[in-house]
Amino acid sequence: MTTLIKSALLSASILGLSSGVAFADYTLTILHINDWHSRIESNNKYESTCSAEDETEGKCIGGAARLVTAIADRRTAREGENVLLLNGGDNFQGSLFYTTYKGTVEAEFLNLMKFDAMTVGNHEFDDGEEALVPFLDMIEFPVLSANVAASASSKVGDRIKPSVVLDVGGEKIGIVGAVTTDTPEISSPGPNILIADDIRTITAEVEKLKAEGVNKIIALTHVGYPRDKEMIAQIPGVDVVVGGHSHSLLSNTDEKAEGPYPTMIDNPEGYQVPVTQAASYSKYLGEFTVTFDDAGVVKEAKGDPIYLDSSVKPDDAVLARIKELGAPIEELKTRKVSETSAEIDGSRETCRSTECEMGNLVADAMVDRVKDQGVTIAIQNGGGLRASIDAGEITMGEVLGVLPFQNTLATFQLKGSDVVAALENGASQIEEGAGRFAQVSGLRYTFDKDAAAGSRIVSVEVKDGDGFKPIDPDAVYSVATNNYMRGGGDGYSVFKTAGMNAYDFGPGLEQVVADYLAKNMPYTPYTDGRIAAASTSAAESAPAADAAPAAETAPATEAAPMAESTPATETAPMAETSPAAETPSAAEAAPAEDAVVEVPEPLPGSKDLTTSAPVISGETAPAEASAPAEGAVMTGDAPATEEAAMSAKEHVIASGDTLWDLAKTYYDDPTMWNRIAEANPSASARNLTIGETLTIPAK
Repeated sequence: MTTLIKSALLSASILGLSSGVAFADYTLTILHINDWHSRIESNNKYESTCSAEDETEGKCIGGAARLVTAIADRRTAREGENVLLLNGGDNFQGSLFYTTYKGTVEAEFLNLMKFDAMTVGNHEFDDGEEALVPFLDMIEFPVLSANVAASASSKVGDRIKPSVVLDVGGEKIGIVGAVTTDTPEISSPGPNILIADDIRTITAEVEKLKAEGVNKIIALTHVGYPRDKEMIAQIPGVDVVVGGHSHSLLSNTDEKAEGPYPTMIDNPEGYQVPVTQAASYSKYLGEFTVTFDDAGVVKEAKGDPIYLDSSVKPDDAVLARIKELGAPIEELKTRKVSETSAEIDGSRETCRSTECEMGNLVADAMVDRVKDQGVTIAIQNGGGLRASIDAGEITMGEVLGVLPFQNTLATFQLKGSDVVAALENGASQIEEGAGRFAQVSGLRYTFDKDAAAGSRIVSVEVKDGDGFKPIDPDAVYSVATNNYMRGGGDGYSVFKTAGMNAYDFGPGLEQVVADYLAKNMPYTPYTDGRIAAASTSAAESAPAADAAPAAETAPATEAAPMAESTPATETAPMAETSPAAETPSAAEAAPAEDAVVEVPEPLPGSKDLTTSAPVISGETAPAEASAPAEGAVMTGDAPATEEAAMSAKEHVIASGDTLWDLAKTYYDDPTMWNRIAEANPSASARNLTIGETLTIPAK
């Protein structure tokens, strides 16, 4: 009997012990970012470079200095716990810091943040191996991608690994990387780097890790939220997906989020896989905690991204370093890009009502950049062209003056009937001088400004060899535009709702134009009749350049520009995710030249951020900063700048007024438009009502 009791007690003891082992759960917290896009400095709410004034007023988001602080704070808060810091790729492209230093500055700050691993994004290949290899040599942590294969001729060698196994708290954590398979089409990996199928290569690497006894595997991808959900999370053996590429905000509290954070996806092997992403541009630091059972199966995953607003104090040492690194950037703006045989007209009077030389240049440059992808048509809003360029030498600063919005090149497919609908939108507000007027390449069209809005397009023809043929309403055309318009900006909702196979994160539009100018040096500006105005007194085929400008060439009321210290900087909200109502996207700026700039040694001191790349974002921007819009009627009490600084004034809105222009007139500083906006909360910055009175606060 005693033996039986002992045996029972022993059995119970063993059962209890084994039960304890079975429930010895392992928790892992993952911090992560993706699509940083060289946002070394902080962003304003329009995702453009934040001004020093806005930084002082607590309006800035993200940037390297906030990332350093936030990551350090979260590591301190979780001291003694199992923590990983992962990077979802696309650290390159997006500011003049990248243009100037070609990835070395990004590498410096990523090392400072002490990432555990990153995957490459497609933009890491934008400047080929010449920029990628030095970046990889500087990086002090594993860089991964299972579907990147460098040939023996490649300088990349074995610097990009398919996977890595890390020991975190006594457990083996496998991490497998992958980049989008269309990288060769949207970037420039070159002939010596093969981008293989992501599903096949991840699956093979997962099987390899499992054979090594690794039962907790993270897919660190740059393929986009839809593919992460539909394909990656369903690969047997993948336990967690940390993604990038689609700039997706996932959140449990933000109504603009694309999905919950994390998004739980059913895996064919009977468990759920958490999928995460943390928007873009360092606006968020993702943080979630995963609980694994003893078999390595995810039992629970919970968290929410941390919004890096003014409540996160930027690291002082990083701010000082950023200021030091920013010094050569002003020099870059003076760098020669090309030459032009004559002035390139980019005035609002022409570009918002007729064919203009600058519109042809920009639209032609778009088509030329992506013609190898089958793109034959480009549409650019006239309001996105902010200046003309004088005859002679063209500097990068001049190109940035024309395109200051940090827009990216976007490509998509559109039915012919929807192309016509887009042109109708462009012609719908000609009499107001609206910025939506369509400058084009690869097609020609005729419009009747006297017809009712929505019925103004008389004819549309697409390029066919050396000639043109009528557009086919049912045919599908490959189109290029800027990311702002592709996201529905300036009334181009058809681009957003009917566009197919869209990619909004191409190179910076100013880089595209700079490269095109360099390729065609000296450039000769021209118009060729691709846009024509029909009227009773002129033939339908008359070139638009010869047509009378729209009534009074009065600029339309434009979308509010962003508060920026760079020339004529505004932003174009795009279909992105951000806590601010304006959720843009923006993207990358880069001049045509690739001169190597030596990275200066760190300097002590200064906490002030320098202003770098002009901030692009492509909205129907306000009027040019150089002068009040022609045709804008100022009331008799419009004061001189000196008087405006002394006391508040009133201004009666006239046709063509924008807040940008009014700030230029009253303050001699168009970037102060937000002061007027804040003083008139009932007025819509995007739709000022003629005849209403605005309060102009003292400077």
